[in-house]
Amino acid sequence: MTLEALGMVETKGFVGAVEAADAMVKAANVDLIGKEYIGAGYVTIFVRGDVGAVKAATDAGAAAARRVGELISVHVIPRPHSEVEDVLPGKSVTSGKSVRSGTKSKK
Repeated sequence: MTLEALGMVETKGFVGAVEAADAMVKAANVDLIGKEYIGAGYVTIFVRGDVGAVKAATDAGAAAARRVGELISVHVIPRPHSEVEDVLPGKSVTSGKSVRSGTKSKK
């Protein structure tokens, strides 16, 4: 995998998260790689792409989330370490392999 920038926008409320995701993929050439429900209404949206695109996308996503809901946090990691991949949505932390939502990994 090419180590690209990782962008995260965290909101309180699902509507703000959807609005942020929509704005991010429309604003820049980034891939929407997932979402994570944290609990208590917190949702984090993840995007990946080159550093400039991810920065532009997270800026747009943050502004959109702020307009319709509550923005909690925004962060861009320019070149995340390869092991960070293991904690991203859709990955099993123990194996690093993709895991579909609603399925359990075999031990």
